[in-house]
Amino acid sequence: MGSRARKLSRGTGATLAAALMAVAVAGCGGKSSAATGSATSGAPVPLVVYSAQGYDKAMTTAFQKATGIPTQLVDDSTGPLLARVQAEQASPKWGVLWVDGDEPFAALDKAGMLVKGYEPDVTLNAQGKAVVPSDKSYVPTGLTTTAAVVYDATRNPKPPTSWQDLLSPAWKGQVGMNDPSVSGPTYPFVAGVFSQLGGESQGEDYYTKLKGNGLHVFQTNGDTLHALQTGQIRIGLIQSSAGIAAGIKNHNLKTAYLPKVTSLPSVIGIDAKASSKERAEAKRFAAWVLSPQGQQVMLSGDRNGDSLYWPVVAGVKPNPELPALPSVPTQAIDPYTWGPQEGAINTWFTNTIVR
Repeated sequence: MGSRARKLSRGTGATLAAALMAVAVAGCGGKSSAATGSATSGAPVPLVVYSAQGYDKAMTTAFQKATGIPTQLVDDSTGPLLARVQAEQASPKWGVLWVDGDEPFAALDKAGMLVKGYEPDVTLNAQGKAVVPSDKSYVPTGLTTTAAVVYDATRNPKPPTSWQDLLSPAWKGQVGMNDPSVSGPTYPFVAGVFSQLGGESQGEDYYTKLKGNGLHVFQTNGDTLHALQTGQIRIGLIQSSAGIAAGIKNHNLKTAYLPKVTSLPSVIGIDAKASSKERAEAKRFAAWVLSPQGQQVMLSGDRNGDSLYWPVVAGVKPNPELPALPSVPTQAIDPYTWGPQEGAINTWFTNTIVR
């Protein structure tokens, strides 16, 4: 999803820390029961979509054609988009923000920057329901996982089967991952391990031991995959969509999932300061993304990249390269617990693990 190589974010932790200090702003949206949201009278206003998704151009084009709403796409990586949202908080220029990971949205919600109380009238599956916030301040649109184990089956036919396996002598100097201060989807991976092991001290102890066992830290999915393909490492820990996409290009590369990997939702948030007309259009956009037409665009718009996700809408099937989601041992972490800690944990990771 937004984690494709050109979509990886730098400085996300600092951006989130700034967002948490933002002055709360007024505004909330009424809940709509219509699948396409509430229409407004008069000529439509431009809907500005800030997005880090590989299929965003296809989606905004299709939405504009279907609804007649003029839609302006600002396509960038997650970090710069969040920095832009923060810089514009006094006078926002966006109507919709659409990136991977719900931790940034939890921070924006705490700062009062998102419309609350809106939920498109669609039936979500169990995995989708698990990542809907209680105040309905953002809308999940799909799921990947972080981090998946990617390996070359010709050189490494038996991958590890647990996180503790990675600490064994068999994998000394053979494991690589992305830097969470650079790669947007990697912080949820780190936080997910912290959560699974019982908290911050346990997570720090695990990654310190992993470093002691020769962990390699790279900047992006592309760097980690290059190290894997050139034999520098034998295991790459990256977002599932990136691993599956690499396997489509090189059939020797396989993707496995350790118990447990963290669900990484793609998320839409609506600007609380937008005009009432643009907020109504933004709701129509979120609902359209989850409609049958919108899901078809998501599944086809970046076929060997961000389209390799698990749908959150009941009855919608993922692309055939993905395993059945129930077979993947996933967990959903609380973004309102771990989002505010992103800056501090990333700083610790940089100072202790990267350096």
